[in-house]
Amino acid sequence: MNVPAGEFIHRQVSMWPVALYTLATTPTVRIEVEPGLGIWCKLEFLNPSGSTKDRVARYILDDALSRGALRAGDLVIEASSGSTSIAMALACAQRQLRFLAVMPEGVSNERTLMIRAFAGEIVMTPKEQGIRGALQESERLAQQRGAFLPRQFSNPLNVEAHRVGTAQEILSVVPIVAAVVSGVGTGGTLVGLFEGCPGSIPVFARPIDYLTSDPECCSFSGRIPGVVECVSQLFRENLLPGLEIIEVRASDAIACTRQIIAAGFPVGPSSGLNYCAAVEIARKLGPAAAVVTVFPDRMERYFSTELFRGV
Repeated sequence: MNVPAGEFIHRQVSMWPVALYTLATTPTVRIEVEPGLGIWCKLEFLNPSGSTKDRVARYILDDALSRGALRAGDLVIEASSGSTSIAMALACAQRQLRFLAVMPEGVSNERTLMIRAFAGEIVMTPKEQGIRGALQESERLAQQRGAFLPRQFSNPLNVEAHRVGTAQEILSVVPIVAAVVSGVGTGGTLVGLFEGCPGSIPVFARPIDYLTSDPECCSFSGRIPGVVECVSQLFRENLLPGLEIIEVRASDAIACTRQIIAAGFPVGPSSGLNYCAAVEIARKLGPAAAVVTVFPDRMERYFSTELFRGV
């Protein structure tokens, strides 16, 4: 029987087992910046789409599919400045779902190219409205088109994905964690790691930037994408007992990121931010304390940004 090539591919895809989509454990490695002072770093940039958001995308979509809230061919719409949209686009492609990303203008071109490469659509919203404008537009479009909304900023499955996944992988390498360090976008990573690593101190790595008054996506610093202010419904400072806030200059975070890349880890600016804050809390706690942080995403989505200027 002659079968059109496209139909053959579709049939093959439909027979792929769910196990194919299971994420492998990413490494947790100790990186020393000075003798006796090492930071345990979770290499989340090794996930399939290049970021820790693969965990969240897979967890939310698979939950919806298992409940019947999603079926093959359905449309998924999410507001995101980049990594979540890329991860959702990949996960939707693997699960025969359609995807539309709603993003504020000004995101790097590499991010839009990656989403479109995974057959995702993109709708841009005015940059001055930031991520709030993208969130409002995603709600409007979802209602108009009958789409599924993952709602990463408020969905507790975001936290759960890190509590039952990322944190447990860390504990298999570092049984006693003194502190967990992360920037906050949705808040899912920091809250999930704190809840999953008993007795740890939660540390919020907050970028500060004195050079720009036009931050991307309402973030603390337009030079460290993905770390956003006053949007998450998952992160509240008073809900994390013992929370430490460590401010890091954006210029220091970018310089640190370049050093990390030069050492062989192809990461983005938020990794430098996290590492700087982790070093500060490690110095405070002493060499016996195991401090853990995350390298959230991979460098290729930042080739056209300041990170690679002059390279």
